[in-house]
Amino acid sequence: MGTPVDLVHGMLTVLFALVAVHALRRGVRSPGTGRRDRMDHLLHFAMAVAMAAMPWSIGRSLSGRTMTVLFTAAAVWFPLTALHRRTADTAAAIAARLPSAAGMAAMAWMLRTPLARVAPSHETPAGGVPAAHHSAALGHPAGASVPAAVVTTVLTVYLLACALRSLTRPMPSLRSATDAAHRAAATDPYGHSREGAMALGTALMLLMPH
Repeated sequence: MGTPVDLVHGMLTVLFALVAVHALRRGVRSPGTGRRDRMDHLLHFAMAVAMAAMPWSIGRSLSGRTMTVLFTAAAVWFPLTALHRRTADTAAAIAARLPSAAGMAAMAWMLRTPLARVAPSHETPAGGVPAAHHSAALGHPAGASVPAAVVTTVLTVYLLACALRSLTRPMPSLRSATDAAHRAAATDPYGHSREGAMALGTALMLLMPH
């Protein structure tokens, strides 16, 4: 029988698999999609597939310099390509792409500091819970430095805020829709839901052992 952590990982795997299928479909099959948008969708597909595999034994092969560099480059891709278009409001264009950049940065961060590669410890504190088990239950590797914990916390809080914003955008009573939002919804009706689900799942993965 699986543990509660395995159950949550299973649910997240299903979530990331659905996101991967949707992102791939948008990247490959959507007519009239520009090269930048296709690349965006394919990067989201790659991230969702990696996220789905990460908690399981197959995900152990993901950790390493190559994948870390790949997702770090993906994190840089999103704000840089906003600059490339030279829109009238460059700051707003960059801000709109920061959630995707943060997700890619979180992926690179998790691959750089895998949370489950914690050596078991036989030290038992007064409460009777092994130290390594207590650390893993909180989603932090044993001996994690304070700067590493700060980075994880900042990424988690930001991604949770992005998830809340994306998941509430389709609700007219909570957020007024602009013409740009209407156009985006017409071309990608489930885009906000996909982005919100991805941000929420990534935030949870940052907090969990895997």
